[in-house]
Amino acid sequence: MSGPATFGAELRRLRRATGLSLAELADRVHYSKGYLSKVETGLTRPNTALAALCEAELNAAGALTALLPREPVRRRTRPDVRPSGLPPAAADFTGRSAELRAVRDALETEAGVCVVSGMGGVGKTALAVRCAHRLEATFADGCLFVDLRGQGDTAVPPAAVHDRLLRVLGVPAEQIPADPDDRAALYRSRLRGRSLLLVLDNAGFAAQVRQLLPAEPKCRVLVTSRSRLSSLDEARHVSLDVLPPDAAAELFAALTGASADDAARVAVRCGRLPLAIRIAAARLRAHPAWDVAELERRLAVETDRLGVLDDGERSLSAAFRLSARHLSTAEARLFGLLALNPGSDLDVHTASALSGLEPRETDRLLDRLHDAYLVTQPAADRYCFHDLLRAFAAATPLEPGEREDAVRRLTAFAVREAEQADRMLTPQRYRPEISYPGEVPQPPPLDDAVAWFRAEWPNLVALCRQAGELGQHDRCWQLAFCLRSYFFLAKLWDPWVATHEWARAAAEAAGDRWALATTTVNLGIALVDRGDLDGAVGCYRKARREYGAIGDEHGETTALAHHAWADHYRGEHAAALRDLRTALEFYEQTGDRRDTAITTRGIALVLVALGKAAEAAALAAGTLAEFDELGLDFDAAMALNCVGWARFHTGEHDLATAAYREAAARAEACESDHEAARAYAGLGNIAAARGAAGEAGSLWEQADEIRPGLDPAVVGEARVRLV
Repeated sequence: MSGPATFGAELRRLRRATGLSLAELADRVHYSKGYLSKVETGLTRPNTALAALCEAELNAAGALTALLPREPVRRRTRPDVRPSGLPPAAADFTGRSAELRAVRDALETEAGVCVVSGMGGVGKTALAVRCAHRLEATFADGCLFVDLRGQGDTAVPPAAVHDRLLRVLGVPAEQIPADPDDRAALYRSRLRGRSLLLVLDNAGFAAQVRQLLPAEPKCRVLVTSRSRLSSLDEARHVSLDVLPPDAAAELFAALTGASADDAARVAVRCGRLPLAIRIAAARLRAHPAWDVAELERRLAVETDRLGVLDDGERSLSAAFRLSARHLSTAEARLFGLLALNPGSDLDVHTASALSGLEPRETDRLLDRLHDAYLVTQPAADRYCFHDLLRAFAAATPLEPGEREDAVRRLTAFAVREAEQADRMLTPQRYRPEISYPGEVPQPPPLDDAVAWFRAEWPNLVALCRQAGELGQHDRCWQLAFCLRSYFFLAKLWDPWVATHEWARAAAEAAGDRWALATTTVNLGIALVDRGDLDGAVGCYRKARREYGAIGDEHGETTALAHHAWADHYRGEHAAALRDLRTALEFYEQTGDRRDTAITTRGIALVLVALGKAAEAAALAAGTLAEFDELGLDFDAAMALNCVGWARFHTGEHDLATAAYREAAARAEACESDHEAARAYAGLGNIAAARGAAGEAGSLWEQADEIRPGLDPAVVGEARVRLV
């Protein structure tokens, strides 16, 4: 039996003993099923890389390596050499199984061209070289590797690549034509009949690659680039992202011996970018006095991070500069301006406000930055930075004063958009007049205010903080004001409290007593919702003093009404009822329908606590039509829950069930998890009162799934459940 056949027979025996199919083994070792089949039948000569991979997967150390043939088998009779110009595969390669599989599958298609693209430092070359080493043995004429240097000033023109490859293929220098077209024709001719893998590393543009594609169908081409090269229609495209968290930590641990926890933290600081992780590991090895904590401390400051990620030979900044050096002036300007956005992402309209350009032009520039992997696109209409690229972009030179102007435009546009969404969410809410400079564009119309807030609130919170820090005091409190209704709906207490504390400081700094009072009231509402009743009462007292000082009777009444709610939750029901009735009288006199209905609903809750549930049910039910007429769906859901709460206390369980069921449906429709959970908790209480313990448990569990941890201090249904 020949050497290859002996190897193949043992491979088949080990594979079957392990219970793996040929396809399953191919998937694990990243060789094609067809190639492994030929190895097992002795038609293809195995190699050491395949032997090591199969031994690892089949738990048979040394069993296959010992059977490798000692002498190479000549598969061609012609005298030309079988080239192999691959650089060595990177050590500690990890986390790219799916991508290796995708590249292999792409190379097996009819076109046989695969483009691996990604941001600088993401490991494109390492992936291509690893894949090429595994596939090289399947190509009878070997592998050619060329660095096209497409991102630098010394990009290799196709004619020069043709010259180099023709020499490697055995063409004497004097026979290589001087004319580029003739040279390209000879290159294609020399590849006819050959089976060869061509690796074109670091391609700069599609035209550079297109002239190097062989016409021979048995040849395959693997390209890497920092641009997407999307105009290469014949290619399959594999976009390379940063490493998964586990793989990123594993890479740093393998390079340094760090613990899993330490490695995970450093990997996050490095943005899970392979080059950054390798440089960080090199810095740690170069400084015996450092430990991982010291390295992490140095990486912790975002503005210093790129400086730390430079080991003298490799620099992350240098890698990023290669990606950015071919940007046009307009593209580079937008790249730098995008770093001024403190949020995690933005859409085209926000980027347009930042740049001061029309949305269509901004969209075109964003598309170019996306093609160059300088921004990412997590959704069809959103763009963001990799963390390390943000720091690099922040250093982009801009004209004097341009940063300040851009931030002012950005913040003003954010307030304008948030105000529009807030008007949709709570159309009858009292609002101050907010002015905008002429350069701030009108935001596009919104279809769904809740969806818009859900996507944008983290960015608005970041902008609110930045506005306060930069002295844009009016914009700071205006952003907080516009966020309040959504935060009340979504019960996002932490950002609610944070934005309003920044806004209070901004209003004080601006000397705007109305803004200070209003922000303080809204902060108190958040504190009540979070269960900090004493803190809320302090806010309401301060707000009433501020409103009184400026003669704002409406504001004083609003603070009084909210104070009454806090008194109710603290058990001071008589005082709460008195103050709510005072507020109700004012709202009725001034024709404020929204606040009249809300205050009436509050009185109903207090009446339940005072043992007047039947009266409360009638009052709460009466507010429902008003909320519906005003288009206040969220308030209608709250009113229905109030009706259910009152009917539960009158013992009218069927009516209470109907109210809670409708409340749940209304709450789910307007995306209020809190009110939906409250309704299901109320339904569970009714089931428990009827003795249906199993049904009660299921309903309470449903409430917990929707929104766990309803506060019994402010949610009566949660208190009953605990009894």
